[in-house]
Amino acid sequence: MDLYLLRHAIAAERSSDGSDAMRALTPDGIEKMRSGARGMQRLGIRLDRLLTSPLVRARETAAIVGAALEVAPETSGALAPGCTVDTLLGLLAQMPRAESVMVVGHEPDLSSMIADLTGGSRVVMKKGGLALVDLPSLDAGAGSLDWLLTPRVLRMLGK
Repeated sequence: MDLYLLRHAIAAERSSDGSDAMRALTPDGIEKMRSGARGMQRLGIRLDRLLTSPLVRARETAAIVGAALEVAPETSGALAPGCTVDTLLGLLAQMPRAESVMVVGHEPDLSSMIADLTGGSRVVMKKGGLALVDLPSLDAGAGSLDWLLTPRVLRMLGK
């Protein structure tokens, strides 16, 4: 399985109601993610499934990517902050036919998942950054990090 891990785009520091879960993308974050999504198109990314955390900033990021890659985002409460690799692998096990899945989530969860999936890689996922893990089986440590694109590189690909 090709597993893409995408950190949400730049979000407001505070939501109108003060809730972390309701923080929306900034206008700059929206524009940068649109450019990054064009970069994903140029890379030829095709997805069977697009899963997102239920937090507003992640859902908005997934909506931008979904529109560009022509796949409907699916919200999963399991991907909220605090998600572990075991939870992720459980979600992936429910889609045995999926060959290409993208997960939109949060830090430090995504970096931890990459480390757990690949047996110890240490990466830092910037807002709007994208990683590809080749996951031949749904076992912790079985994957390999194929690449990690910073948001800047992803946007450059979208120009």
